[in-house]
Amino acid sequence: FGLARDYDGICHMRFDDTNPEKESQEYVDSITEMVNWLGFGWDKNGKNGESHLYFASDYFDFMYQAAEALITHGHAYVDAQTADEMRINRGTLTETGKDSPYRNRSIEENLTLFREMRDGKH
Repeated sequence: FGLARDYDGICHMRFDDTNPEKESQEYVDSITEMVNWLGFGWDKNGKNGESHLYFASDYFDFMYQAAEALITHGHAYVDAQTADEMRINRGTLTETGKDSPYRNRSIEENLTLFREMRDGKH
């Protein structure tokens, strides 16, 4: 906040409400109230009259479409490794890591799994 103020910049306030059904407006209200109390803001009436208050959930559709595009073009895949398996396969500074065993799934299978994840099946 202070840097934006000191350098005539714009401050963007973003809430990471990645599970909006379980988020409470009470927390958002409390945080924004405290930020205002501290004398800072997010340019509610910014240079172009725009609000710079954002919620991650506002961009879910865009992020989902981007993820599908990455999968469709073979640049992303659904990895079912556990955190421990990923850690083991990651390698070290002196040892090369191993590819995920799920890396070579077909694009169709990855899209199916990703869509099932969106639908809550995994």
